[in-house]
Amino acid sequence: MSPLTEYGRHFGQWIGIIFIVVVFVPWATALIEGLYCGIEICYDVLGVSREAAKSDIGRAYRQLARKYHPDRFSSLAGETRESAHQKFLLVATAYETLKDEDSRRDYDYMLDHPEQYYSHYYTYYSRRLAPKVDVRIVILVTVVAISIFQYYSWWASYTEAINYLSTVPKYRIQATEIAKQLGLLNKTKEKGKNRRSKEDIREQEEEIIRDIIKNKIDIKGGYQKPKILDILLCKIVLFPYCLCAYVVWYCKWMYRFTICREEYGDEEKLYIIRNNMNMSQSQFDGLEEEQRETFLERQLWIKDNYEVYKEEQEEEMKMKMALDPRWKRYRRWMKNEGPGRLTFIDD
Repeated sequence: MSPLTEYGRHFGQWIGIIFIVVVFVPWATALIEGLYCGIEICYDVLGVSREAAKSDIGRAYRQLARKYHPDRFSSLAGETRESAHQKFLLVATAYETLKDEDSRRDYDYMLDHPEQYYSHYYTYYSRRLAPKVDVRIVILVTVVAISIFQYYSWWASYTEAINYLSTVPKYRIQATEIAKQLGLLNKTKEKGKNRRSKEDIREQEEEIIRDIIKNKIDIKGGYQKPKILDILLCKIVLFPYCLCAYVVWYCKWMYRFTICREEYGDEEKLYIIRNNMNMSQSQFDGLEEEQRETFLERQLWIKDNYEVYKEEQEEEMKMKMALDPRWKRYRRWMKNEGPGRLTFIDD
């Protein structure tokens, strides 16, 4: 046999040995260091069979825990405190592995399928690192908490707004007239023994005016009453319905005004105007009725007309700022002693 052939034979043998070691040796045993009970079988650690019931596993664990627990350790034969502590940890690990049905099923699968070496690592650590609480419950609780805070903060802001509107002459006069028509203000002026001080009467009148502004007067815009349908939880629950409703509305809009070429009504015109102005519905509702009428008269739903109106508003704003004394003082300060200038004062 030539030296080259002998070298090739030995080389092939070494390749075969390396292949067997790399591929088959990791699969030869189901006991992996660092997973579950390591190189020990959890059933043997607790002294139970693989068919043992959950109650038997718990009973075996309690007996061994009492035996090896550091607080109850008392010089077992051939055992030191350190070795007893290590055995106690091993017993606890075995119990944690076998008491849970899912973990026990994964462990039995590892014992029965030792060839799936790397998948056992993934199963073990994915279970160890998985959150203990269901993520869906965490999300639900978070959304509910945000919604409750949102609703009560809106009501606080709404109450503040009502207190402010009760001082605005427009709403106060309107509320006073409604209160007089309903005969509510006359009830506050009582005679005889039930007569009260002027401060009490004034306070009750203010409360009546606030209630009328809140319940009898149509307040729009940022001062409107909070609705439970506006909170985050309701929006999430109703999102599929709102999405379907929007798709249906959009298809109808395209069919009526793009395909059939219908003329816009006042509602559709105001909708287009609001979109051109990039205003929310509450902001647009807060505008005066005369202002919306002006928008319709100037046909601002037409893009060119809106651009002209926008330029006029910008020019008007510039004129107001130019005539404003505070703006003049600010420009004078920026010119003479602005942030980029240094002022020297002689001693």
